Amino acid sequence: MASPRLETFCCPNRDAATDFIVNFQPVFFGAICIGSASVSLLFSILQILPKRRGYRRLGQYPLPKPASSSRILFIISICDILGCVGIIVRSSVWLSLPSLVGDISTANSSEVWPEVFCVGSAMWIQLFFSASFWWMFCYAVDVFLVVKRSAGISTIVLYHMITWGLAVLLCVEGVAMLYYPSISSCENGLQHAIPHYVTTYAPLLLVLLVNPILFTRTVSAVTSLLKGRQGIYTENERRLGTEIKIRFFKILLVFFICWLPNLINESLLFYLEMQTDIKASELKNIRNVALITWFIMGILNPMQAFLNTLAFHGWTGLDVDLSLQPRRELAWDSASTSLVTAGGYNTMVASTLLYQSHVQEGKKLTGNGHHQPSDAVSVLSEGSESSTIEIHISSELRDCEEVDAEGESLEDSARH
Repeated sequence: MASPRLETFCCPNRDAATDFIVNFQPVFFGAICIGSASVSLLFSILQILPKRRGYRRLGQYPLPKPASSSRILFIISICDILGCVGIIVRSSVWLSLPSLVGDISTANSSEVWPEVFCVGSAMWIQLFFSASFWWMFCYAVDVFLVVKRSAGISTIVLYHMITWGLAVLLCVEGVAMLYYPSISSCENGLQHAIPHYVTTYAPLLLVLLVNPILFTRTVSAVTSLLKGRQGIYTENERRLGTEIKIRFFKILLVFFICWLPNLINESLLFYLEMQTDIKASELKNIRNVALITWFIMGILNPMQAFLNTLAFHGWTGLDVDLSLQPRRELAWDSASTSLVTAGGYNTMVASTLLYQSHVQEGKKLTGNGHHQPSDAVSVLSEGSESSTIEIHISSELRDCEEVDAEGESLEDSARH
């Protein structure tokens, strides 16, 4: 699991609350972390692996190449997977080498490697989960900018600079403040650890507080876009808006479930630290709740990797394709791009918002030969019981049709 208490535990003169929570049933807790992280790691990798079933395109025209949003979703999954790897390695070493934990707890110990492993593994876990938080925030920004016609393929470079820069900066700064002047002689008291906890929970709180606002504004913008292009708000448009709301709700729900226990646990431990005796009988209920949320964190924190893939893509199936043959690229989200027709005609397709929903719903949206709205809804089947819905400006597609028709007429004239 990912908690700043793991970094604090690396100090021999750690506070009483950290010593209490980390040393409670460490073998059982380590086994839970290994089990949860292993399951999440296995199924996450299975989810993002290519599948043998091809991705059918139900629209008449090829969809734009996936841009920043699709890459963000993939990077979030990679960050979560690397965080799970850190949890598995750390917990496995702690279970197999109990003497290592004892050396960490010994002040003025001549052994350096236990402290190095403790700090290194804790920083690895914090870095990649913090990066996942920053990427989640960038995803919310990106889908909003896509609808507002402000995002492009070049924005992914800016996202990389923001996420990795802030993740590394805050991680290093927080750890440096925590272990000042050295790991073996950390400063006593709660004040010196506060910057570390702030740098850890700042990106988490940012996602919890800002992403719902951005997602809400994105849904409102999509609704206005559909109404403005068609002039009316039909059942198809209403269904599309509902599907987008459901997807954003699933993403936020996974995040809240996986990380809300951390905030509750940290609040309780901070309260215990401010008490003169954390083992007092009147604090029994608080200690019990802190322990319960601690074990819940050990299960839910690593499970974010797998649950995120379900929220992003749905269940992609077990039919994994490990062949080296080139496959059709999976489009999860998209920004503005160009559409090149076979005749060499280039036209800018409007910024798009891709949303995964069930294939059956996608088929309903395309209709059975019925009149399509002015904002044509194309459904990209992923062969995984999910699909990607993309909003295009149909006038551009009609231009493509006209150009194709003119090209065919010229060819017929040349033959005669």
